[in-house]
Amino acid sequence: MSLIPLFILCAIALSAVMALAWFVAERSRNSGWIDVIWSFAVGGAGIIAALAPLQGSTEISARQILVAVLAGLWSLRLGGYIVTRTVGGGDDPRYAHFRKEWGDRASWNLFWFLQIQAAAALLLVVTITAAARNPAPGLNWGDALGVLILIGAVTGAAISDRQLAQFRADPANKGGVCDIGLWGRSRHPNYFFEWLGWAAYVPIALSLSDGYAFGFLAFLGPIFMYWLLVYVSGIPPLEDHMLRSRGDAYRTYQARVNAFWPRLKTRQEKRENARGFR
Repeated sequence: MSLIPLFILCAIALSAVMALAWFVAERSRNSGWIDVIWSFAVGGAGIIAALAPLQGSTEISARQILVAVLAGLWSLRLGGYIVTRTVGGGDDPRYAHFRKEWGDRASWNLFWFLQIQAAAALLLVVTITAAARNPAPGLNWGDALGVLILIGAVTGAAISDRQLAQFRADPANKGGVCDIGLWGRSRHPNYFFEWLGWAAYVPIALSLSDGYAFGFLAFLGPIFMYWLLVYVSGIPPLEDHMLRSRGDAYRTYQARVNAFWPRLKTRQEKRENARGFR
């Protein structure tokens, strides 16, 4: 099998899985399951694309295994977290807002919206494949850098999710805006670390000395995820929801904290923190 048939099979599988996600969301009336299924689908397809035998290649390289493990780690972390959130909470406010906007055509529009997500998933699978199929012999500094970036991204996302959960668990914070920890540096630190995880595949994929042009397709992941999270289905609908539910408190938060890129501590903040530990 060559790469083209492999990607066609992945596209068909992802389309079918997101059709299933539409059915589950419609029957359960809980759109949180959409992101659960999408996360596991991307991870599963990425693992298959990383390890599938191609023409002229019978051995699985260490890099293929490494990339498959990274894709699986990302998928299990994100999918597992969303499962917990979906079971313990209600409908995802982003999809609820879409349904309200779509009106009578909500079900049909949601189906096609999820097919667009299937296409987006395929771009991410291409990113994973570009990293896994780097022909450079052995593992090198690029692989090590990619591993460090992805571990940092998964860790940062887990910390931001835990901080948000702790904030929400305190009854005194009901109706408030979470600005503790990483949430005081970025209004969406979970989205930032999600983007960072896809940037991890770039150093693994690049192999300038071997003329591996396919490796440059690894840039598709971080570029596309930035556009998706910052301008389409991530920050815009979620911030609209927060403005409707939190009002002026969230507007004040917006004026103080960056939307995506984490703000570094100022010198004054560092001095205040240092005094606090004395």
